[in-house]
Amino acid sequence: MKVLLFLLVLTVGLVVAADRVAENITEDQVATRIAERGELAGPPEVEITGFPFLTQALGGRYEDVRISLTAEQLGQPAGTVAHVSLRGVHVPLSDVLSGSVEEIPVERVEGTATLSYELLAAQLGGDTTLAAEGDGLRLTRTVELLGVEVPLTAAGTVELDGQEVVVDVDQAAAAGLGVPDFVVDRAADLLDFRYPVPALPFGLQVTGVQPEREGVQVSVQATDTVLGG
Repeated sequence: MKVLLFLLVLTVGLVVAADRVAENITEDQVATRIAERGELAGPPEVEITGFPFLTQALGGRYEDVRISLTAEQLGQPAGTVAHVSLRGVHVPLSDVLSGSVEEIPVERVEGTATLSYELLAAQLGGDTTLAAEGDGLRLTRTVELLGVEVPLTAAGTVELDGQEVVVDVDQAAAAGLGVPDFVVDRAADLLDFRYPVPALPFGLQVTGVQPEREGVQVSVQATDTVLGG
């Protein structure tokens, strides 16, 4: 009985070890192929979810492959990060074993990219700061209007127009100064801006925006795409 138990434990251990090794090899190959076909600066972090891995590998279909991309890998300004899930990834086991993964058909891609507030504030320059406030944004900036330095605190909304993030200020105050309302309104108009979302790899399209603590979170999506070719 002890021998059988030992053999059982040993077998399970070997299976688990083989499962992990196979997963690591596949993740590395997928990361390399994604970096090449997405013209990234380097291989991204790839995690193939689900256990056991080998059952997915034998079928050549992976339910959920998660990718984390840095600003450097995307070739975008600092503060830009992306987290993407590939749903229904097709990679034949024979291609993995031979190291010849050329194309990666994917049924659906969904994820988010975060644009930092520092990145967006740089669009207005000066001493601009942005932060999340409820479902919108709070902006502060000192502007010069009619020869007057006007320190503004404003509330704004963030929306998506095509592939552009649009920040629109609808309320502003002049930080306790006795500045006429029409001057404040004119100054507030200077805080509106648009930020074109850079072209994203793998045919990803922007589908929505939402202010979050670290920055404006941009939702992205693609269907029936091929990473390769």
